[in-house]
Amino acid sequence: MKRRTLLAAANAAALGLVGSPAWAQAKISGDVRFFCGFPPGGTADLLCRILADALKPEIGQNVIVESKSGASGFIANETVANAPPDGRTIGLAAMAAMCVAPVMPGQKLPINVDTDLTPIASIVGVYNMLVFGKHVPFRTVPELIEQAKKNPGKISYASAGNGTSQHLAGELFKKMAGVNLLHVPYRGGAPAIQDIVAGNCDVMFGNMPEFLGQIGGKNLIPIAFGSPRQSPMFPDLPLISQFVPGYSVVNWFAVFGSRGLPADLTDVWNKALRAAVAKADVQKRFLENGMDTIIGSPADLKATIAADRKKWAEVIQEAGMRAD
Repeated sequence: MKRRTLLAAANAAALGLVGSPAWAQAKISGDVRFFCGFPPGGTADLLCRILADALKPEIGQNVIVESKSGASGFIANETVANAPPDGRTIGLAAMAAMCVAPVMPGQKLPINVDTDLTPIASIVGVYNMLVFGKHVPFRTVPELIEQAKKNPGKISYASAGNGTSQHLAGELFKKMAGVNLLHVPYRGGAPAIQDIVAGNCDVMFGNMPEFLGQIGGKNLIPIAFGSPRQSPMFPDLPLISQFVPGYSVVNWFAVFGSRGLPADLTDVWNKALRAAVAKADVQKRFLENGMDTIIGSPADLKATIAADRKKWAEVIQEAGMRAD
């Protein structure tokens, strides 16, 4: 009897059945809703649609992107948190929701991001870039630091608003470079960029994709990357960390599941996302849109959240930031 059992197991292994997804793993049993908390046409929306197309064959189900923008992504995050934990609802959340909002004084959140969402996988980091307006009379990070030290508070940097990733990146630079720049918050990235192009503000630390149009039109000057490495689109551009050691800004996006999503379904999604992101056409679209692959395990994502939350809490406290 024992010999027959061993032979059966050996035959199953030879056929590729042992541990195969067909019967060893949980399955997603119906169409999937993939929530995006940001407006159509932006980086987050584009990322969701790229992933949805690539995930369909991996999951064996339709993956339908649903936009629920507002409240810095928390309308969508709350919808995901409260959905049944059956693996049929996932959402894209930004670094700011997981690492900045929970430690921002005065910020009231509709959910507890640590207990109400299930981490599945980080996906991409958006390249952080420092750009200058054409009117700025110098062109390097060392010159920016030198001029800021000679003229404290005279050089201005734009952001998409108080507490945004652009604001945090600027305050981190001020802290680490030991300079005083004037923060000018706008209601969104577009008006901030327009004012730099018009010569009313000087520099900006922001997401590379939002600058590409104006860089292509020669209206903004790319100076350096604040991210850990250069985008292949600008291989000769230096890193800010070459001049300010340790400076690094990664505005990442990750996929989360509902509250209480079982470990087996979390694993199904993590493996599907890894397979989707590895596809050549997906990598090509990431590159074209200023996104850098950073996919990892749920444990990796939890560690990233903890480290980034500590980092940004220190910046927030030193800058005296509060939610608007």
